[in-house]
Amino acid sequence: MITVHGMGVSGNCHKVRMLLEFLQQPYAWVEVDSAHGATRTPGFLALNPNGKVPTVVLDDGRVLTESNAILYYLAQGTAWFAGDDFERAQALGWMFFEQYSHEPYVAVARFIRGWTDAASERRGTELARCIERGSAALAVMERHLESHAWLSGRGSGIADLALYAYTHCAGDGGFELSRYTRIQRWLAAVEALPHFAPMPAVATDVAERLRVSK
Repeated sequence: MITVHGMGVSGNCHKVRMLLEFLQQPYAWVEVDSAHGATRTPGFLALNPNGKVPTVVLDDGRVLTESNAILYYLAQGTAWFAGDDFERAQALGWMFFEQYSHEPYVAVARFIRGWTDAASERRGTELARCIERGSAALAVMERHLESHAWLSGRGSGIADLALYAYTHCAGDGGFELSRYTRIQRWLAAVEALPHFAPMPAVATDVAERLRVSK
């Protein structure tokens, strides 16, 4: 059985949990509070010197890091990474988009609003920049979804999970998801898939900061 070291309310970790649930693959989950330094301990750094979650330990002891690389590994030979070479390359393209153009803004805006206090300097220009750049990324997705049901190709796949993870909670970061009707339709389609696993609720103190920020 593989072991996933992750923080349940992290989108990067949740995308791995979702795929494992969709595949109905047994796994052990080790909760790691990365927001409060748990990935910087000597023990965790021995496992992953980059000090990040998710970190996956395979049955044979080998370690996988980086969320989208983990998705790629787990999805091999399954319907979650299907299609011809071009279609799979398109799916990978969306996963690179997620890590370079989407997650650094949508996820960071959520972190600033939920995991930093009201006096944080990051709530100034950095948050505004995240909203601007994250909104641009959401607009790219909205345009694609005008003529496509999924991001991964003809059916749902790992690119959809990669982008669902932080898009579905983008409102926590200050994004107005009601503006994106096609994204909302796509989010609902992901959530309607068999064995869908919702993200756990954030802690009470984080939920309160997110509420006050709105």
